[in-house]
Amino acid sequence: MRRWIFGLLALLLVAAAAFFLFAPAMVERSMNKVEGGALPQVSERARALHRGLTIVDLHSDTLMWKRGLLTRSGQGHVDLPRLEDGNVALQIFSSVTKTPKNQNYDANSADGDNITGLVIAQLQPVRTWNSLLERSLWHAEKLHRAARDSDGQLRAIANPVDLGALLAARRGGKAVPVGAMLSIEGLQDLEGDIANLDKLHAAGFRMAGLTHFFDNGLAGSMHGLKKGGLTPLGRRVVRAMEEKGMIVDLAHLSHAGVAEVLKMARRPVVSSHGGVQATCRVNRNLTDAEIRGVAATGGLVGIGYWDAAVCDTSPAGIARAMKHVRDLVGIDHVALGSDYDGATTVRFDTSKLVQVTQALIDAGFTDDEIRAAMGGNAIRVLRAGIVPMRADASK
Repeated sequence: MRRWIFGLLALLLVAAAAFFLFAPAMVERSMNKVEGGALPQVSERARALHRGLTIVDLHSDTLMWKRGLLTRSGQGHVDLPRLEDGNVALQIFSSVTKTPKNQNYDANSADGDNITGLVIAQLQPVRTWNSLLERSLWHAEKLHRAARDSDGQLRAIANPVDLGALLAARRGGKAVPVGAMLSIEGLQDLEGDIANLDKLHAAGFRMAGLTHFFDNGLAGSMHGLKKGGLTPLGRRVVRAMEEKGMIVDLAHLSHAGVAEVLKMARRPVVSSHGGVQATCRVNRNLTDAEIRGVAATGGLVGIGYWDAAVCDTSPAGIARAMKHVRDLVGIDHVALGSDYDGATTVRFDTSKLVQVTQALIDAGFTDDEIRAAMGGNAIRVLRAGIVPMRADASK
């Protein structure tokens, strides 16, 4: 009997070990896909232009998954070797802390959470199991640890000095580094306490969206149940973010909330990842009036690569959305916002970003317009936006 019990316990331990070892990777493979559609041939002109670009992607959810940033992976969309292959200068990594059960674009309750199970399955620190704030702080730890272990090839960016040093190193070095900046997908991780914004800023977060897929204590989500505007706490947080040098991200915010932020904004805002209603009529995408509002702040519209952002995962579909923004408000407000590793299916991973350069050439963009859209605009907004307002006013 004792031998049978020990055998059963051993079997259970083996099963548990197999679950924690393999389940997280299986979940990611089922959610972050490259769909394998046809890609156009890339011209020598596009390759030469792409090599000289300073490329910035405003949004990737890679930190959510149990993968090393420094090692090339056969799954997902982003890691340091593939960023290097794609000539990416700066990748903004978002912290995802909670997603609703039965997630959809139309209406989600804040009840339930898919991320808790993933956190436990990945054997993250126990402090992250029941705290959204600690999940974001853990993501910051992961990024800073990767930067520390990268021998200078991955650099955490938190201020204009960091950014300037990165760009100088990329211009002058043989081993060209990649920058990484932290963002947040929904400030439910404040856990209702605005003082936690200081903790997130201290950890290196320099951009944040107010909401994700559900209404929270700051604002309504475009995918929430009520889809309302900003709460009093939400208005306080927007002001505090501007003061600290944290860029306000409109992605996933309700249309009522977008209107309120645009009305009160004193600094450029971004929509880090998504699309435009004119080329893809999905409720999470921006209307022309909203695009004009973002441009009026001096901000950016980051175009994503997945079907619900552009209704076509081809490079031409991405370029079509970027062209609409350019034609509506000017090239200065166009940016990349892939949503790589965000439970998305895309046509290509970050190693093949030259496909976007080729698509923009094919769509009639000039070389200078391509330089701006692929990263020049983002560098301008980030350099200004991550300076605290008091420091900015003292110049």
